[in-house]
Amino acid sequence: MTNLDQDWPEPIVRVQSLSESGCPVIPARYIKPPTDRPTASAAAFDAVNIPIIDVHGFCLDQDEALRDTILRQVSDACRNWGFFQIINHGIRAELLDDIRQGWHDFFQLPVEIKQGYANNPRTYEGYGSRLGVQKGAILDWSDYFFLHYLPPHLKDHNKWPAAPPCLRELIEEYGEEVVKLGGRLLKLLSLNLGLQEGYLRNAFGGEDVGACLRVNYYPKCPQPELTLGLSSHSDPGGLTLLLPDDQVAGLQVRNDHKWITVKPAPHAIIVNVGDQVQVLSNAIYRSVEHRVIVNSKKERVSLAFFYNPKSDIPIEPAKELITQDKPALYSPMTFDEYRLFIRMRGPQGKSQVESLKSPR
Repeated sequence: MTNLDQDWPEPIVRVQSLSESGCPVIPARYIKPPTDRPTASAAAFDAVNIPIIDVHGFCLDQDEALRDTILRQVSDACRNWGFFQIINHGIRAELLDDIRQGWHDFFQLPVEIKQGYANNPRTYEGYGSRLGVQKGAILDWSDYFFLHYLPPHLKDHNKWPAAPPCLRELIEEYGEEVVKLGGRLLKLLSLNLGLQEGYLRNAFGGEDVGACLRVNYYPKCPQPELTLGLSSHSDPGGLTLLLPDDQVAGLQVRNDHKWITVKPAPHAIIVNVGDQVQVLSNAIYRSVEHRVIVNSKKERVSLAFFYNPKSDIPIEPAKELITQDKPALYSPMTFDEYRLFIRMRGPQGKSQVESLKSPR
């Protein structure tokens, strides 16, 4: 097994610097195999979008018929898509705009300031430009900033960007709001699975959940048809709550063997099922492959907030969802163990969680 005490296997190159160099071709290290490249045929599915669900009625907890409608919409989205957008989710539009702008401004800072936050493979925390530690891997066309929000002992404001002003305060406020939203969503998913409403949250660790933020920066790319901003993968954690760039599309979701480009609704949060919820639901809900395309004219910033189980709790299918016809598909594994497994390899489609299925 690879030793994560080492540094990155090759010198780190910032993708933003490649983009800003004006070079008309991308280095070979970023060119994907032909089967993984974006295809022109994807344009044929531009009329399709992931479900958009107004969750305002569920938050109010008043109208039973409206509540049932929301539950049904979320259930359908989890079973058929693994992705959905939520609107009227209770997070202020101004906060969403401000934190997205704040992170955009961070990535425009001089490189020497950003380099002060450079990360390493041991924690990924800080300013980064690659995922996975495989030497010679084909890289993605993106930079990022990764930070821990929960549990509290992992949160370190000194590792968060000190510039632009107020960014740390914005991260703190945004994190608090998204953690609350993640808890409400787990309640929805539990009810739809026929479980007690607190089941999934308790399985995650109750008040003691994990949460972290990865801010993705996708610079302009001179040859977007040859590369990806983020390779195809399913998310290893519990739920992902994504604040997209609602002016520039880039996220693609795999559905019915086709890549669908998500069209973000204004101030929506995009929610997707992670591998841990797939395990807990015994694959009733499935994490879904997704990737990010880049373009030659516009840069993009998105914020992926990962709402995860406590790192040392064994995650396994809910006993209520195991039957003679559908035995447990997965053996218990802590999120720490699973995260280490992923970290060795980087994004690799759905192969990670599928490889963990118990032998039948």
